[in-house]
Amino acid sequence: MATWHLHLFPLLFKTDPIPNLAQNRGGRPLLAPINFSNSTMTSASQKKVLVPIANGTEPMEAVITIDVLRRAGADVTVASVESSLRVDACWGLKIIADALVVDCANSSFDLISLPGGVPGADRLKDSRVLESAVKKHVEKGGLYAAICAAPAVALGSWGLLSGLNATCYPSFMDKMPPDVAKGESRVIVDGRAVTSRGPGTAIEFSLALVEQLYGKEKADEVVGPLVMRPCHGEEFGMVELNSMAWKYDNTPQVLVPIANGTEEMEAVIIIDTLRRAKANVVVASLEDELEIVASRKVKIEADMLLGEAIKIQYDLIILPGGLPGAQAFSKSEKLVDLLKKQAGSNGLYGAICASPAIVLEPHGLLKGKKATAFPALCSKLSDPSESENRVVVDGNLITSRGPGTAMEFALGIVEKLFGRGKALELAKQMVFV
Repeated sequence: MATWHLHLFPLLFKTDPIPNLAQNRGGRPLLAPINFSNSTMTSASQKKVLVPIANGTEPMEAVITIDVLRRAGADVTVASVESSLRVDACWGLKIIADALVVDCANSSFDLISLPGGVPGADRLKDSRVLESAVKKHVEKGGLYAAICAAPAVALGSWGLLSGLNATCYPSFMDKMPPDVAKGESRVIVDGRAVTSRGPGTAIEFSLALVEQLYGKEKADEVVGPLVMRPCHGEEFGMVELNSMAWKYDNTPQVLVPIANGTEEMEAVIIIDTLRRAKANVVVASLEDELEIVASRKVKIEADMLLGEAIKIQYDLIILPGGLPGAQAFSKSEKLVDLLKKQAGSNGLYGAICASPAIVLEPHGLLKGKKATAFPALCSKLSDPSESENRVVVDGNLITSRGPGTAMEFALGIVEKLFGRGKALELAKQMVFV
């Protein structure tokens, strides 16, 4: 079997390449350029990380960072700069923090990482408590990071990127202070500062943080189960069989159920991307309350309970993965009945990661269909002949493999609903290509 190697790119001021970060199947780079300058590593003990969030935070950037760092074993505190634990993130997503920033101000962390988003980055910048905490952290030599708008809006305005190489969301580059060496690499590490460009670079950014905190071996360990993207560019797409037009009236109505144990990265990427495309997305909780605790302990608040949500007619039903979440889906008579009615009427439906194998297959929803699933679960598919493809569309069904394929999965849905042009437009906006 061939091996796919992840080649991190040359040092910012050197020409010799950094050793491989991770391995997977194939033969192309798994991640796009990450530039390092004066990068340092720390020991393998558990690290404490602060991820502050605010109203208007970009949910993909926050959740992916939290998810990946917790996979690595980091003790991540999600802290709200608002007066309440619940923040209203971008794209209508509601995230429940673990604590308030004011209650974390005197705690010590190995890393403080700021997500972007507008106006989220401004609200982080305007938090005097957070500014003071980050500045003290940096003065002590702590690792600090920011993505999207946050490098320019927060770190730059606080004077914490002075004389460093850094990057940010493309449209915020002109807001960087003049004494910052601006770069266009997807992730840049300079000394103790790590910066990145946007939602589409968030997994790479997070893996760079893992490597800085724990070293290359831990990053290798984390990257494998993510099913990372082979390379970057406009080549993202899907295998399509039994092609058919996905039709709907006016605005597509989409249901995304979530449950305790749902994979938060997958759910958030799907919801965020489809709402960017102007689909009407209903997030429904299978639990007895709106709040669910996802696979990596991120707390997300749904729009409504499933009992209310099933009264609505949907053009498309999409299941995120996460093994406990998928098992909850499979046990829900209400959801399974809804899926069977959807499939039986030739309605649109799909699933990612564990859900194709754990939910769709046992309930006969893959009969006569080609599908893919999380690699370790593909043996449960009755027809695994297309299972090594990252996104598979078979008529009215779309399936995908895991967290690292979630953006391609979401963009595949956008392409089927709105066309290739819209999918490419969003991919560029999110700095995925």
